Amino acid sequence: MRGRKEVDRLADRERRKVTEDKKIEDETNKRIEEQVARRVEEELEKRRDEIEAEVLKRVEDAKKNMEEEMMQELARRKEEALKEAQVKEEEERQRASDLERILEENNKKIKEQQRTMAEEKLKIVEDQMKIEQEKQKLKKKEKRKEQMIQTGKEVDVVANENMDLDNSV
Repeated sequence: MRGRKEVDRLADRERRKVTEDKKIEDETNKRIEEQVARRVEEELEKRRDEIEAEVLKRVEDAKKNMEEEMMQELARRKEEALKEAQVKEEEERQRASDLERILEENNKKIKEQQRTMAEEKLKIVEDQMKIEQEKQKLKKKEKRKEQMIQTGKEVDVVANENMDLDNSV
């Protein structure tokens, strides 16, 4: 029995030793984890300023890039608007020039028509004057004829008529 007690005692000691080793190992692991966590926290604390600075730098860079892109976009839009305005202005100038040319052509046509009408009117007036002169001549002839008939000089009337006709030709 002594052997069995000794074995039990040794086994008990061995179990305690294993339990104690396990406890020590657990405690050591716990301390190591705490130490690692503390060092990580310290490192993070040390680098927090660096990290924040890096984040701020990246944010500023992104902001700067966005501003540059926006400025480029605004410049592009401004350029497009300017080009459109120039094209519209040129179109308006062309339209005004075309209208001015059309007005000049119309004024020339009107002047030409007025000149033509004045010439035609002058011709009509001249023709009317000729007709009136002819009427006056005929009236004179008729009056002479009547006077001649009344005075009995019919023979002379025919001769005078021939003379008048020769003079008018």
